[in-house]
Amino acid sequence: MNITLYIMLFVMVFVIIYDQRRRNELAAKQLKKFRNKKERAVMTELAKRFIDKECIIYTFNCQVTGIIREVTDTAILVESSGAPEIVNTDYIVRIREYPKNKKGRKKAIVTDLSFET
Repeated sequence: MNITLYIMLFVMVFVIIYDQRRRNELAAKQLKKFRNKKERAVMTELAKRFIDKECIIYTFNCQVTGIIREVTDTAILVESSGAPEIVNTDYIVRIREYPKNKKGRKKAIVTDLSFET
């Protein structure tokens, strides 16, 4: 009985992980399909406002925190903890300046509460 329970749990976890990965891939394909050249130009122009500021860049799968150093037509160069990273603008969902408290220091905990219907 214990073995069947473990097998059922393993299968359920595997199905959940597979479904989440499939949804992320579909969302990425749809966004890339619907973004045209005008929308890409708008994203790069908006991203240029955050040059030399510490930001949080949200993509489909992860978030990147660091200072935006350079913005090109297709990518953003982010420096996080001394190491440069490149983020493709096609997969960016949101860019946000790192929040600060009343004293001007970085907040220890960043929460993003979104209630979508």
